[in-house]
Amino acid sequence: MNRIKRMAALAGAALSLASANPALAAATDCAGRDAPFSVDSPLVDVLLSDAARGVLAQVAGGAYAINHPFLSGTTAPTFGAILTLRAASAMGGASPDGLAEVDAALRALPVTEADQAARCARFDADQPAIALPDAGVRVLVFSKVNGFVHVDALPVVRQTVAALGAERGWAVADSDNGGSITAETLANVDVVVWNNVSGDVLTPGQRAALRAFVEGGGGFVAVHGSGGDPAYFWDWYADSLLGARFIGHPNDPQFQEARLVATDRAHPVMAGVAAEWRMVDEWYSFAESPRSAGVNVLVTIDETTYDARTSRQDLKMGDHPLVWTSCAGNGRVMYSAIGHRPESYGEENHARLLANAIAWAAGPEDGTPCQGGR
Repeated sequence: MNRIKRMAALAGAALSLASANPALAAATDCAGRDAPFSVDSPLVDVLLSDAARGVLAQVAGGAYAINHPFLSGTTAPTFGAILTLRAASAMGGASPDGLAEVDAALRALPVTEADQAARCARFDADQPAIALPDAGVRVLVFSKVNGFVHVDALPVVRQTVAALGAERGWAVADSDNGGSITAETLANVDVVVWNNVSGDVLTPGQRAALRAFVEGGGGFVAVHGSGGDPAYFWDWYADSLLGARFIGHPNDPQFQEARLVATDRAHPVMAGVAAEWRMVDEWYSFAESPRSAGVNVLVTIDETTYDARTSRQDLKMGDHPLVWTSCAGNGRVMYSAIGHRPESYGEENHARLLANAIAWAAGPEDGTPCQGGR
């Protein structure tokens, strides 16, 4: 539970950040609205239901009760939006032996209209007006969070991209409203920057709009927390768009200096980036190398230069990519696992890499489609 305790210290700040936003109309058509309760549902959906909570108390005899306030919150943002009961039980050290019985009892529960409304409350129905010019590179920084809030990094990414826009003549807009991801809005956008987005944040219609945008040739640049959820509920996003699933990061200590190595210096994203450099950050590990998904790896981390263990597992991957590009249809995609600390966005090599990534993702003027992550 060490990681939970550490992140709990940020929960108050995260909720304060969320409460500062004006109220938005909740969606009525959210992903998972009609899905049966199960041990693989978003944990928050189980906790929102008195009947499902009753199953945990009665069938499981309290063995899978979720008592830590950082896990048991039912108002987004909440860590429960990026966990399942199966994963939360493992994090708490509970035996998995009774999960099948709990799952069967949960699946037997009816999903009521009240359950559907509660599940959809964390998704947005409002469609804000976002005006961007018809010419030049147009960038939308998207910062919606239903899961873990990177309190310090989120505003720094917005500020960084805004400064790049001013420097390079890009038009930059930002939004933390899922309703901004529509076909109408994205028709006037060249690149979407997915700013430490955590949790399932898009309705089925918004998901379809983002996928059509990227596969149709739009650019997608995602940073750090956008690939750091313990559980994903949109397989296309995790497996096709990102190409990797997060399994953890060291926590004793959480932030460590490590050596990063550029593996494809000829790629436009790596222009001006050093062959290798050292920096301090939180280092993600993934279930398997994203190379298996066909990505083009730009930066790896030297696992001999930091401690990749946690109290429960060794997170060494051997081949350990941190930054990569890929094609999703005709769209250009770049993901960087670097960026928990706000200082990471000012580090010379990472800052240059991100600036190059947005320019590359916007695509060439002749409209040449993405090929092989280039």
